[in-house]
Amino acid sequence: MVPQVTLSEKGPRISRVVHGLWRLANWKLDQKGILDLIQGCLEQGITTFDHADIYGDYTCESLFGAALGASRVDRSMIQLVTKCGIKLVSAKRSGHRIKSYDTSRSHILASVENSLRSLRSDYIDLLLIHRPDPLMDPREINDAFGSLRESGKVRHFGVSNFLPAQFDMLASKLDVPLVTNQIEYSVMNLAAHADGSIDQCQRLDLRPMAWSPLGGGRLFAGDSEQAHRLRETLGKIGRELGGASVDQVAVAWVLKHPVQFVPVLGTGNMDRIRSSVASLDIDLSLEQWFDIRRASTGQDVP
Repeated sequence: MVPQVTLSEKGPRISRVVHGLWRLANWKLDQKGILDLIQGCLEQGITTFDHADIYGDYTCESLFGAALGASRVDRSMIQLVTKCGIKLVSAKRSGHRIKSYDTSRSHILASVENSLRSLRSDYIDLLLIHRPDPLMDPREINDAFGSLRESGKVRHFGVSNFLPAQFDMLASKLDVPLVTNQIEYSVMNLAAHADGSIDQCQRLDLRPMAWSPLGGGRLFAGDSEQAHRLRETLGKIGRELGGASVDQVAVAWVLKHPVQFVPVLGTGNMDRIRSSVASLDIDLSLEQWFDIRRASTGQDVP
């Protein structure tokens, strides 16, 4: 059973593993299929669901919200995460000529209103700025966050894909705390070790959320030398552990880090979800963890 954890001292309690709905529209599930997926997650203890306004060309929140609205799920027992700040060229959002970023007060407030309607909820547990905007004005974001908190429409705030300097700059201008940074992290992407993101989260006692913790499928289907090395090493270590699967060992590798990553699983397959949840019971040795790191980078530590 997936336990609950706190993202930071002033952050929300969420499930230790999060279900990501980025590809919900691609899974071609009807309303009952989506509801079955929600219920299946809840049975595993996964109570937190990760969205963004743009997912599925602005459709995933509505698909999820329609299923949630037709269910008997107690809203207070789940946590809804969503993101805003990216504009896509879409027939569903007129006036967007090119893909761009918008972190203005007006856009953040409008995005939240759209998300609340789509998700059929009175509030969002955690709102993230989706990506750092080169024209970001922290005063506008602060005004938007303050208004949303005062109205009760958003309870907590964070960012996604921010580098430490970007995180620090924004945090220094806000009246509300940033409670997490959702970053890409997996056996196939170790950039957070070098760019300071993990170090910053440890310094601030924040749990980062890890998107694409299985490499976006490249771990299983990729033809790169890295993917081949990793599949071989993960398979070997899985056998050492008594038959753990490649995906279980890969998620266990993410969970091993003392920063206490919260992985965001982006699959609609309940068997895969259950398999990843079982990773919580795997404790890799230090040598196994570094063996996987070596497979990822192609070389030993210096």
